[in-house]
Amino acid sequence: MKELQRVRAENRQLKHALASHALVDQAIGVLTVLGQISPSDGFTVLREVSQHTNVRLTVVAEYLLKHAQGAALPDLLLGELHAALARHAAPPAAT
Repeated sequence: MKELQRVRAENRQLKHALASHALVDQAIGVLTVLGQISPSDGFTVLREVSQHTNVRLTVVAEYLLKHAQGAALPDLLLGELHAALARHAAPPAAT
């Protein structure tokens, strides 16, 4: 019986991890398009916003996905998002 409970708990944890990973991947996609940055930089921006605002990474990802659909971002996240994107933006091409 304990083994069954352990397996069920592990299954729940794996499902949660998979859902969280998908959410973060989608948010990285939004950042790559909106910020015109690489996926690697997208993850870095997402992580920095999370760390600098003390908001869980998955929560920041949820807000970004809602923002991509037209919702407003909280001011705290918006300010840090702009700062993080500016830190990772490609330099303008020389003409």
